[in-house]
Formats: sequence, structure tokens, C-alpha cells
Amino acid sequence: MGKKGDLSNCERGMVVGARRAGLSISQSAQLLGFPRTTISRVYKEWCEKGKTSSMQQSCGQKCLVDARGQRRMGRLIQADRRATLTEITTRYNRGTQQSICEATTRTTLRRMGYNSRRPHRVPLISTTKRLQFAQAHQNWTVKDWKNVAWSDESQFMLRHLDGRVRIWLKQNENMDPSCLVTTVQAGGGGVMVWGMFSWHTLGHLVPIGHRLNATAYLSIVSDYVHPFMTTMYPSSDGYFQQDNAPCHKARIISNWFLEHDNEFTVLKWPPQSPDLNPIEHLSDVVERELRSLDVHPTNLHQLQDAILSIWANISKECFQHLVESMPRRIKAVQKAKGGQTQC
Repeated sequence: MGKKGDLSNCERGMVVGARRAGLSISQSAQLLGFPRTTISRVYKEWCEKGKTSSMQQSCGQKCLVDARGQRRMGRLIQADRRATLTEITTRYNRGTQQSICEATTRTTLRRMGYNSRRPHRVPLISTTKRLQFAQAHQNWTVKDWKNVAWSDESQFMLRHLDGRVRIWLKQNENMDPSCLVTTVQAGGGGVMVWGMFSWHTLGHLVPIGHRLNATAYLSIVSDYVHPFMTTMYPSSDGYFQQDNAPCHKARIISNWFLEHDNEFTVLKWPPQSPDLNPIEHLSDVVERELRSLDVHPTNLHQLQDAILSIWANISKECFQHLVESMPRRIKAVQKAKGGQTQC
């Protein structure tokens, strides 16, 4: 199909020639590959004005920043992502004879695909330790990752202040009750839970009634982790994963694991690596299901019941797929040289 709008002079001559040769609009469109409306318009312009050339080719303001200038501006962006529009314009003008204004800089950046956005917040990570972990496990297969039991703590708030919610309202309806979102201090409270799972099955989800300390975590480890590991991995070939929270690294916890190191192994985990832990995605599943409930919990007891119910109904395909994604996650960390990934 040819161009629908601005035809070249040669193409316009072909249209006029076809029509003057007696071809109909449909026949000309089929022969030349242009829309019927274009054939009709071009021939009408020739009949009425004798026009056989396109004036649109010379329309529009000349671009002040050519391809070379765009490459230079791109290097300025790469060198300082946080530079303001004023700073970018000033730095660009230092090396050119023809200065540009901030509006031209903005237009050029948009043409290049750049937009000003708030940066994503990510935890401060140790790239060295993450890369070492990835390299140490780069040859692990899905079969190896099936021997790992994953764990983490998560908190779910009773109320959510979601800045992405938008409503339709008229100019004078700002304080209409139907246009308001109520808020409470600290989100109305929340429920913290500890959970674990492996490729084989979901483990317990344990509500934590207070801030998790070493003593409370020791009870969880002895009451839930130990029976899970000995049951799922009777051959003592299982690995237990936990992050580097202070209560996980307490002396009484380390001593307990040493006493049971003949039953399972504690996986040495790199700090600040939630993107590597598949249980983080199960927390996201619970969060999404909570938000999609037809009747939302109105107190902490109802919230806890809803969380436990959602956890118990997570499909086997869901959590098994997460474990099976571990080789891909490891490769992503290696590709990022230990940096943050989008897994």
C-alpha cells in the first residue's frame, strides 16, 4: 500500500496519468496501490488547480538538533540522569555555535524517547555478594531448586492508600462524599505473617502478633521449619532459605541451626535480594487477591482470616512455576553483574 497522504511528484503524475488514460478511481487505486480517497483528491487538485507537486514536503519548522546533536544530547543524559532541563540545555549549548532553548531540548528529548519520570525505588544491594551467589549456583537445575524451602515475613495492611486510584468528578464536587477516600493513621493497622513453601507443597502461614524477634523466630523455626524440612527431605538433602534479617542472624538461631545441620542445610543468602526469592511473588498474589475481594475486611481479625484463606488456596501450578523460574533469575543476576533485576 502506498502513502496515504503526501505523495511524491512522480506518484502524483502516475495518478493523473492513470485517470487521464480512462481508468476509474477503483481501477487506479488497484493499479497503483493507493487509497481511493487519495486517487480522488490528487486528480481533483490537478483538475482544479493544475497541481502536480506536493507542498507538504517543505512544511514544518527546521529541526535545530540534527542526528549528531541528538547523539551528543543522549551522552549528556547518560552521564547525568538527574540533570534538570535547564542543566541539559546549558551543557548542550557550551559545545555548539547555535544555541537552543529549553523548549527545543524538551521536544528533542521526547523525539528521542526520553521522558522525565520518578526513579524506581530499589534496595541498596551488594552486587559482589549477589554475583558470587549467582555464579555459585549457575549450574543448578530445576531439580536442585526443588530441594529448597523458601521463607519470608510479609505485612498486609487493613487499609491501602493507593495514589493510582482516579475518579470522575465535576469542578464543584471535590468534597462530595462519593469523591472522597478516607484515610486512617498507619493504615488502620496490619497483620504480619511468616510463611514458607517448596516446590512440593505450601508450608504453614504463621500470624505474628508482635514484632518478630529472635525468641519468637526460634519458636517458628523449631515448630514449623524443622518438621517441614524433615518431612519433605528425609534424606537430609534439603536447603532452608531465609533472608538476613537481624532476628534470623541472632546467636540462638545460628546455634539451633548448627545443632540440626545433619538434617538440612541453611542456604547462604545474599543480602537485599528479594528479586531472587520466589516467595515474594506469593506475597504479591495474596495482596492482589485481598484487593479483589467483593467484601473487604473491616478489622484485623477478618484480614487475618482472609490472608490465611487466600494462602491455602494458592494453586500448585503457581508456586511450582515460581521455583522453576530460579535458573532464569540466576542468569538475570549474572547478566546484571550482580545488579537489580526485574524478576
